Amino acid sequence: MPIITIYQGASGSGQELAEAVAKELGYRCISREVLVEASRKYGIPQAKLKEIVEKGQPWLERWLQNLVPYRIALQAAFCELVQGKNVIYHGHIGHELVPNNIKHVLKALLTAPLEMRIERVRKRLKLNYTGARRYVDEVDRARTRRIMAMFDTDWRDPSRYDLVLNLGKMTLEEGARMIVEAAKLPGYQPTVVSEERLQDLTLAIRVHATLVTSQELMGARLEVTADGGEVSVSGSFPYWVSDELIKRQALQVSGVDRVETDVTISPAELA
Repeated sequence: MPIITIYQGASGSGQELAEAVAKELGYRCISREVLVEASRKYGIPQAKLKEIVEKGQPWLERWLQNLVPYRIALQAAFCELVQGKNVIYHGHIGHELVPNNIKHVLKALLTAPLEMRIERVRKRLKLNYTGARRYVDEVDRARTRRIMAMFDTDWRDPSRYDLVLNLGKMTLEEGARMIVEAAKLPGYQPTVVSEERLQDLTLAIRVHATLVTSQELMGARLEVTADGGEVSVSGSFPYWVSDELIKRQALQVSGVDRVETDVTISPAELA
């Protein structure tokens, strides 16, 4: 069965939908809180991860702060949580944490007409119409900034999902049924190739997270790939970083058998 992700809007129905699907399929249901907690192993403060995942970043801070370590840590935690398991994730970044070349992932966008979203928020948060409309607009803007800053993508692009579920035309129960039936389609079932790709991605991202959160490698811009237990690290590094340091840190990650590097010194360091 596929890994399932649900992106929910400000109306807040994603958890209810995910739990209904999880119950029907016998899946484990996880949320951003579980993801943030799992990311702590990479030494990034939980409060900072929660701020990024749940609140977004102001425009100015977006330009001043390097979000790569946070994105990589969250992606590593996600891949570890879902590999080889039947998992459904509801939240705001899950659909971006696994690339489209891994076929056994079903990505759903839960949406609704604006007036319906406003009414749901008004009832849930006990706001008047103006306050509920402001809340929906602010949440949408914050999430747009966050996804753009972290992944350089727009969550409103329907091509990034396999299913778009419009609650203006169906109930949550009907939406859950659509996800359950889609999850049974042959094209979303794990294959040897797709499982190997997820295993390689998981190993590469774990190594990447270990490197980018290391004090010695702060400021490094790198790419990491894996093929079985063989890992390749390339990129631009500060002048004090050696091949030996990179290999030593990468080999500390369980599952890494061999490390190849293709390192250049950052242009700023050569000036």
